[in-house]
Amino acid sequence: MSVTNLAKQRGTILDEIMTFHRENLPKVMRDVPLENVRAFANIAPPPADFYAALRQPGVSLIAECKKASPSKGLLVPKYNPVRLARSYVQGGARAISVLTDGRHFQGSLEDLRDVRQSVGSQKIPVLRKDFIFHPYQVYEARAAGADAILLITAVLGESDLRDLLKLTHQLGMNALVEVHTEAELDKALSVSPRIVGVNNRNLQTFEVDFANTARLRSLIPAEVAVVAESGIQTTGDVRAMRDMKVDAILVGESLVKSKDVVTAVKSLIAAGAIK
Repeated sequence: MSVTNLAKQRGTILDEIMTFHRENLPKVMRDVPLENVRAFANIAPPPADFYAALRQPGVSLIAECKKASPSKGLLVPKYNPVRLARSYVQGGARAISVLTDGRHFQGSLEDLRDVRQSVGSQKIPVLRKDFIFHPYQVYEARAAGADAILLITAVLGESDLRDLLKLTHQLGMNALVEVHTEAELDKALSVSPRIVGVNNRNLQTFEVDFANTARLRSLIPAEVAVVAESGIQTTGDVRAMRDMKVDAILVGESLVKSKDVVTAVKSLIAAGAIK
């Protein structure tokens, strides 16, 4: 397959994922009605402060529990999200991200619940990373113990983004509002987010360009926490992000595939420390 055709194929992945979730959610809601999920959300333990975790000195690490991806398939044959999360915390990660998409990333809300229970006593916030477009999913995240959720600007209209962010804050959680273009950043900033994630990966070609973070970082107000996402693997990458003055980085693939997770986490954190 040519590079061009591969890029085109990859460019449809996000559309295919969203189509699946929009078609599947009504089935989920029939099995567990909204009022039930809302009730569970209301009795969940109070959320940890994801925003505060990212605003600590140096570059905060959000370490990701990720079993597979649509583009690379299975990443970790013996995937154990709880063991991974404990290693992340031991290494000094300030937050944990958990993929809960089952069809495309082989994750689950059970993974999130298990991770939350394992790190809850240490007040480490946990992010639900999924394709959220409906209030049901926000309540679902809180009921599972999430402290924060991902909202992808590319798949949400401005009014939906505003409403979902408002609900997230009402439930005591924070949202990582993801952008990868200036137009998406304008839309994100119009709803007054607390946290913006800049995706370095072009969703059409899957190419990674750190200049994307540098370009958008200068347009984001100082009071908004900035997270650099995608393609960050080495200590050199982290130092580059530190020099761009991001508050945090989200790292998944390089950590889940590491033979010594704790050491890998410590190395990335040391690279992001204030000199």
